[in-house]
Amino acid sequence: MTDPADDDAATEQLTYADTGVDIEASEDATAALLEAFGSDLTTEYAGLIDIGDRYLALATDGVGTKLMVAEAIEDFSTIGIDCIAMNVNDLVAAGVEPVAFVDYLAIDEPDDDLTNEIGEGLAVGLEESGMTLLGGETAVMPDVVTGFDLAGTCAGLAGKDEILEGEAQVGDVLVGFASNGIHSNGLTLAREAVTRDHEYTDAFPHDDDRTIGEELLRPTRLYTSLLEPMREHGVRAAAHITGGGWTNLLRMGDHEYVIEDPFPAQPIFEFVQAEGKVTDEEMHRTFNMGTGFVVAVPEDRAEALVADTDGQIIGHVEAGNSVEIRGLSLS
Repeated sequence: MTDPADDDAATEQLTYADTGVDIEASEDATAALLEAFGSDLTTEYAGLIDIGDRYLALATDGVGTKLMVAEAIEDFSTIGIDCIAMNVNDLVAAGVEPVAFVDYLAIDEPDDDLTNEIGEGLAVGLEESGMTLLGGETAVMPDVVTGFDLAGTCAGLAGKDEILEGEAQVGDVLVGFASNGIHSNGLTLAREAVTRDHEYTDAFPHDDDRTIGEELLRPTRLYTSLLEPMREHGVRAAAHITGGGWTNLLRMGDHEYVIEDPFPAQPIFEFVQAEGKVTDEEMHRTFNMGTGFVVAVPEDRAEALVADTDGQIIGHVEAGNSVEIRGLSLS
């Protein structure tokens, strides 16, 4: 990708922090909260409770400011999928099978059309991930919420020997799996960039049959189908590429992750980068850039994993402490 840092209008470059989202500050705040509670999370992606012969795992997440795109074009049919996926994919990254889900919708006033469309998306996500909806809550709070917010909590189960080690090893091969596009993180930056000179209802320049808003709303891919092959082929650790972009690979341990053949970034990323004059480094620190899930697997088992999935070998693990991708060094 062409780095807009070389553009004459470099002073107009957007960063995620400029739009009000500081990833490092957010991570520090989360760490402080956990420290206050004396929490000791067992994995990078889910909290675990020992219930005897198995672990009960919990993950919670929301859709974020992608909701504002849905609201702008009045299309709420897919954000329920995003809500499911952002939770489910975290459990998968820990090696946990998702089994049940509860949702929480906070809204300023009752809206049957909105809630029905959200329900449609939730149903699709539940069916694809093989989960049961145990219930949910709709809170009407006009004094607290302007518009609405959607979040959920996912419960999963895993045998004691099914939880991933969570630590890659030097010499491991990295297998990646394509994303569906922008998924559900970085939308604050993406929205600011694309609305500088466009409306959400404008035609997407790379696909005249879709609007910019529709392209941003492509639902997050669910990676639950990877659980069985991950276990079968000895995957050591996994990374769900969400907030923080490619630096999520560092959650698999302090190593150097050399990415030689990532999936190509979908056109939406090129569009966001050009419209916001966003640097290559900021793009890779914010977005998945075409690859939504990465696993570390022993070299002698990587080809078999690829053969059983739609993944591809994208790199390998060396000694160090960074992510090396497309000429960038992220740490």
